[in-house]
Amino acid sequence: MHPYYHPLFLQFIVYFNDNQDYFECHEVLEEYWKEQKNFSKDHPLTGYILMATGLYHWRRGNTAGASRTLTKAITRFHEMPVQFGDYLEEVAVDEIILQLEHCLTRIKSGEDFHEFPLPISPELQIEAEKFKPLLALLPKNSASVIHKHMQRDRSDILLQREEKKKGSR
Repeated sequence: MHPYYHPLFLQFIVYFNDNQDYFECHEVLEEYWKEQKNFSKDHPLTGYILMATGLYHWRRGNTAGASRTLTKAITRFHEMPVQFGDYLEEVAVDEIILQLEHCLTRIKSGEDFHEFPLPISPELQIEAEKFKPLLALLPKNSASVIHKHMQRDRSDILLQREEKKKGSR
């Protein structure tokens, strides 16, 4: 199976293009990324994760975080290793890079958040559409989407951080 046809990547496409739920984009792609046998920060999925994170920050007004994260995403897309050639098919990576560069220009000039669709092949769009009825999509400009991290129970994350601190002492 082509990596972009994995159910989690198809969900990412729906969240990205349909309701710009960048928090969920991050969540589903992080899960998919961690499933990879060659799981590393150099994996192409990290570019998409960084892109979603940067757009989430920008929409919430965190322009410093958005600029930093989107710059990292651009670097990851530029450096997509040749051993991941499949990741250069079905999605117009060059178009993503251009869109992210436009986002950085807008951020630097103080413009408001601006979304863009993920440039995917018609075949990939057809497959992603099949997932739409299975997902509970929130309205794209709702506070529930824009400030999603504030509504999440993070007790497990905080506990993991505390345990990690204790282990490094």
